[in-house]
Amino acid sequence: MTAPSSPDLPASARPGPLRPLADTSVATIVAGFVAMMTGYTSSLVLMFQAGQAAHLTDAQISSWIWALSIGMAVTTIGLSLWFRAPTVVAWSTPGAALLISSLPHVPYAEAIGAYIVCAVLLTAVGLTGWFDTLMKRIPAGIAAALLAGILFEIGIEIFHAAQVQTPLVLTMFFAYLLMKRFVPRYAIVGTLVVGIAAAAALGLLDFSHFHVAVAKPVFTMPAFSVQAIVSIGIPLFVVAMASQNVPGIAVIRADGYDTPSSPLIATTGLASLVLAPFGSHGINLAAITAAICTGPHAHEDRTKRYMAAVWCGIFYLIAGTFGATIAALFAAFPQALVVSIAALALFGSIMSGLTNAMQNPKEREAALVTFMVTASGLTLLSIGAAFWGLVAGVVTQVVLSARKA
Repeated sequence: MTAPSSPDLPASARPGPLRPLADTSVATIVAGFVAMMTGYTSSLVLMFQAGQAAHLTDAQISSWIWALSIGMAVTTIGLSLWFRAPTVVAWSTPGAALLISSLPHVPYAEAIGAYIVCAVLLTAVGLTGWFDTLMKRIPAGIAAALLAGILFEIGIEIFHAAQVQTPLVLTMFFAYLLMKRFVPRYAIVGTLVVGIAAAAALGLLDFSHFHVAVAKPVFTMPAFSVQAIVSIGIPLFVVAMASQNVPGIAVIRADGYDTPSSPLIATTGLASLVLAPFGSHGINLAAITAAICTGPHAHEDRTKRYMAAVWCGIFYLIAGTFGATIAALFAAFPQALVVSIAALALFGSIMSGLTNAMQNPKEREAALVTFMVTASGLTLLSIGAAFWGLVAGVVTQVVLSARKA
């Protein structure tokens, strides 16, 4: 099996035969695990909160998590192997947050119908190809600044965590510095091991609530109503595009991969469509977790970083098989450990984003505005800072270019 190659690349720059085992390293496995762990711990609780607010059964909530996980696993592995580029798929975190307030007000079957409408819209956007055209018009400096801004908010969490768990975080930080100095290839995996050992020594690991249970999918026959489509389906589509797919493509582009966006969005839309009756509110391109797999910590050879995403997908598959049990596993680790290892894994991508954002003097001011708005965490009309950072940067670039013309 060989991946499609871009006609714009010289033959020497195109990837050779697909060799997953040969291209796997300790770094790719750890990057995949950290990406999966970051994604689950950052927002898994939102699904529980929304499900409980809507009075869903434990089986329905477990099926919801199973459907999301299986969809993310299959698409992440498949797309990464096909395009030979780290392509991480995640659930819509803003969408899960939106469901906390909207899901309790509609019958569950109608909510499933709204999920299907959202999935059809996402598939249509991917199949038409207009999203690719839009993304190609975004200046490289603005895309890089968007990446840096998205990741900055996560990167500084290690210093916030230091205020709560000072001994643990400082131990991890200095372990990272030492390993980065002497064994840079294993800096993240080494820091993760040190962090777990330090957490155990400090009595911060708690496995008392951990239990193993295999998830069972629960099928719900969809129903359709205007109320559910307007209150759930359309908003889910908007936040998926603005807060997930746009920054997700920006992350891929900023790290030098020219993977076409249309098949990625169409594939995630189709997967969302198939899995909606089992509770999936939608999967889409990841941004923050993707950057963990696209950055230099994943592999020193960028042509082999696709295996970090493949391993992330494998871990998704394992997590999904056990459904809600994964929440109990991650709850055993202190939050400070999780956010710290994620932040350290993103340092390289943040540096790369900032460097590339400032390379072109004609785009620097627009890139700076993009970075500042995105990093601010601004939310307007229930749409996150990544979208508004992109809008602000493009508007700034257009105005300044028109003024200088």
